[in-house]
Amino acid sequence: MKKRSTARKVAVQMLYLKDLNPDAHPDSIRATIVEELSEEELQRFAWKLFSGVMENRAELDEKIVQIAQNWSLSRMAPTDRNVLRLGAFELLHSDTHYRIVIDEAVELARLFGNKQSGQFVNGILDKLIPFEKRDTAPPETSEEE
Repeated sequence: MKKRSTARKVAVQMLYLKDLNPDAHPDSIRATIVEELSEEELQRFAWKLFSGVMENRAELDEKIVQIAQNWSLSRMAPTDRNVLRLGAFELLHSDTHYRIVIDEAVELARLFGNKQSGQFVNGILDKLIPFEKRDTAPPETSEEE
């Protein structure tokens, strides 16, 4: 697994933890990230993803629900819900190319979810891609992953 992919995996795990245990303290989440990721750059990246999703959660949830017709957040599997939040955050609040974001999210959905999770996540995130990002060329290297 690529380094940033591993950081995304840890971020999703922490989002899942916070989703199911709202009282989880940010310090313990940060400590877990540090424990799971040995490189400081990856720790910062995972924390940025986690904290970014948490800070923008209401906006992200609203956009996800608008697209996921007939699916309330509470009806979604917690793993799918948090992979979607992470993917939506990266699509809307980062410079990471949308193809990388969606590929990474689909892989996380397959890892943590059921047989349909990858397709479900792909369909929703594809509709969330900002119009201005759709015409950009994908990066030539996979450093971002």
